[in-house]
Amino acid sequence: MTTGAVSPRRADTRRNHERILAAALESLTTTGEISFNTIAKNAEVGVGTVYRHFPNQEALVLAVYRREVRHLLDIVPALLKRNTPEQAFREWTRHLARYMITKHGLADALRTAATSQAELFAASYEAILGAVRTLLDANVAAGSVRADLDPLTVTRALGGMMHFNPGGNWQTDTESLIDLLWKGMRP
Repeated sequence: MTTGAVSPRRADTRRNHERILAAALESLTTTGEISFNTIAKNAEVGVGTVYRHFPNQEALVLAVYRREVRHLLDIVPALLKRNTPEQAFREWTRHLARYMITKHGLADALRTAATSQAELFAASYEAILGAVRTLLDANVAAGSVRADLDPLTVTRALGGMMHFNPGGNWQTDTESLIDLLWKGMRP
């Protein structure tokens, strides 16, 4: 008799999938490399399990990228629920900066992927633009930013974080950018 719960085997498969993605992200972030043997060891699974989930490095790199973008999108409702709209915008921007600074290995791996990246990046950009739009809409409703703000312009301004020095004090640079943007967005 089932109660609607996921079978233990399927739950284990999902856990392995997430552990593999986490191990791959860690490898890309720290070394910029993808080794299925190292990822299997760090994820505490067999190398065959890694290959069953991801037939090649490109599939794994693309899955890691999609997971990271999805995380940036999925945190928006939670941030808005537990913070003021201004605090949610600021915190999300910090997440975005951390993503941009720490994912250089992922970016390098994406550039070498054989799959056409144009569609992937366009879809990701549109999704991030939607997250910015959601945050701006919440701030407009709260009266903390101008109603005439274009989410595309704000997103382009946030793109300046790509030029932060990962070896420098990017956290302070992030706070300066957030403050500058916020001053320009206020009513």
